[in-house]
Amino acid sequence: MNSRLFAALALLVGALSLLSCVDSEQTQEVLLQKDKEAIEKFLKENPVSSVKEYSEPLEGFYMFWQVSTKAERNNLSRGDTVTVNYVGKTLDKKIFDTSIEQIAKDNGIFSTQRKYQPLRYAVGYGITITGFEFAISMMHPGEKATVIFPSRLGYGTQASGGIPANSPLIFELDLVQVKKGPNITP
Repeated sequence: MNSRLFAALALLVGALSLLSCVDSEQTQEVLLQKDKEAIEKFLKENPVSSVKEYSEPLEGFYMFWQVSTKAERNNLSRGDTVTVNYVGKTLDKKIFDTSIEQIAKDNGIFSTQRKYQPLRYAVGYGITITGFEFAISMMHPGEKATVIFPSRLGYGTQASGGIPANSPLIFELDLVQVKKGPNITP
């Protein structure tokens, strides 16, 4: 009995010591580097046409506007409500989610349990994933853009629905409307 307890305890201590050797910063750096390489390869093989671009290569974030307004600066603030149509894809171009019914039907992801309409949410409360919200914060109503970002700005190490863990994501966004929130004074 004592030998079993000792063996179990030794196994537990050994497992904990192995886990403590893994540097989470280094792991995140390795994952980000892999994501950036995959995104750069995707962009080289699939150029995105645009009228305006924004990128942060060190972060692996790329944004391409297909339609851009002349507005200089977006004044989107926490509490503002945005209305946006979107199509979400993985780098293999597999669509995993959309607000547009016909696209859902055409790609085999249609659900009768869902109402297809533009997503409407208040900005700044963590309702959407970080990369999505950051891209929306850079847009003006009437603009359409494609954004590509690493997994850490998406679902990270967690799988979600049809999205594997550690997946860089692509979103096609169409910002329909911005309604100023209660925290904004005209």
